[in-house]
Amino acid sequence: MSERGGRLRGQLHQLVREVAKFGAVGGAGLLVNLAVFNLVRHLTEIPVVRASILATIVAIAFNYVGFRYFTYRDRDKSGRTRELTLFLLFSAVGLVIENGVLYAATYGFGWDTPLQSNIFKFLGIGVATLFRFWSYRTWVFRALPGRDAAHKAASVLEQRRPEPVRDRVGR
Repeated sequence: MSERGGRLRGQLHQLVREVAKFGAVGGAGLLVNLAVFNLVRHLTEIPVVRASILATIVAIAFNYVGFRYFTYRDRDKSGRTRELTLFLLFSAVGLVIENGVLYAATYGFGWDTPLQSNIFKFLGIGVATLFRFWSYRTWVFRALPGRDAAHKAASVLEQRRPEPVRDRVGR
């Protein structure tokens, strides 16, 4: 049980590190998202949800770089086209979630002051972040096989290797 408990502790420690790195990149992405949103909202006549979608797209690009080269830099890099396609797909779902909350608040309830828009933009980002964390770690930035799995596979292969045939002299 001690080995199992140690493995569980190690997995928990790794998850905490991953959440912290995801949070660091996500926090920076949040600042980019809100900054672009407020700049576009106050400097242009673009409607609130369109401004938010534009800001979300900029943040998605920023976050991909941060996730690939910081949070998940140790993950499988062999299928970049697949990775980017899935990242964009799940990011688009997150964009719909995030901006759906803002859309409902703005057009469903008429909450359209700058403060209200920022509050609901922030809430939408929070809900979408939960989805993104799950989808990115599960589908996009897949873990490489662990050392234990590689060691077990090697030992299975060793066991299956036939004994060398010796000649009649005993060599």
